[in-house]
Amino acid sequence: MSLKTAVAAPFRQRGTDRMAESEFVVALSLDRNWFSPDQAKTLVDVATSEGLLERDEDALVVGFDAASTTIPDGFQPGEEILQSRSAFEQVLDTVIEHGVEKQTAVAGINRLQSELGVTLDAAAVVYARSEGVDVGGIGTEVREGI
Repeated sequence: MSLKTAVAAPFRQRGTDRMAESEFVVALSLDRNWFSPDQAKTLVDVATSEGLLERDEDALVVGFDAASTTIPDGFQPGEEILQSRSAFEQVLDTVIEHGVEKQTAVAGINRLQSELGVTLDAAAVVYARSEGVDVGGIGTEVREGI
């Protein structure tokens, strides 16, 4: 997922899992020239809402193992990652990252939604868990929304 890759890059570059928000913004906007400073701040908000980053006073703490995240040569994130994604999209991306084909996952989620009579988000969480994929806080959010 390119959002996770974009978030991991500054932390990998500095060899840390914690940095000032201003450092993170500079790394994405000036050092890598991926985003404007305002866009980099938006990325912080999106990544925070998806649990990839946590705010701890004036610092950002990465919520996953950034050191093990691969940054492909020539990687350039698109502006689409600056938009918040639905729980369904987040779960689907996580399932795909764990090796399930997208078409297979979508078909399974749609089948569960129809069989169980639940929301698409809930069906996605049930599907992920049936595949042994931990969706973390997304599952809790979806459950609370039911």
